[in-house]
Amino acid sequence: MEIYSTEEQQVDAIKQFWKDYGISIGIGAVVGLGGLYGWNTYSDMKIEKAEEASQAFQALTTKSSDEVAMLAGVAEFSKNYDQKGYQALLDLIVAKTAVEAKDFPKAEEALKKVIAAKPGAGLDTIATLRLARIQAEQGQVDTALATLEQVTDKAFLAQREELKGDFFVRQGQADKAKTAYQAAMDNGGVVTSPALKIKLDNLNQA
Repeated sequence: MEIYSTEEQQVDAIKQFWKDYGISIGIGAVVGLGGLYGWNTYSDMKIEKAEEASQAFQALTTKSSDEVAMLAGVAEFSKNYDQKGYQALLDLIVAKTAVEAKDFPKAEEALKKVIAAKPGAGLDTIATLRLARIQAEQGQVDTALATLEQVTDKAFLAQREELKGDFFVRQGQADKAKTAYQAAMDNGGVVTSPALKIKLDNLNQA
């Protein structure tokens, strides 16, 4: 599905950002605090912990094809590190693995953890979109539509509206689907989802 592909590209971009700059961000933050309060020892410990978290994260992402090892590693990471960005990315991987295994409750649990953590960088929004898709997949379309209302980031409006259109189509509400698809088009959705115009054209010709 085009819209899912777009989300994967966004997650990959964020993941690469954290791999490239995660340590630097952590070091910059703690050094700033260290300079302000003179907490040199504290800063050194935090820097070391940030470096360890980065290495642990990169090691875990290489295990994503081994579900058992990856899930065990994620649980261990949660115990050892307080890193919202890395943790959110790992929870998204857990959710994706669970969906592939048709374990929707586990996927929902992982996605809700990301949403509740509010890690920023668009990760909580991506998790919300995926949660809505899983809910719809289980026949909970009204719940999925309500979940989509939590998406307010302008960068994701096209994806939100396209998903709403897909859900309205499932419910047989063609007029609402047209409105949603048109809103997605108006927000530039056709750039990331070429299938969007086809969906709208099909409804207009029906």
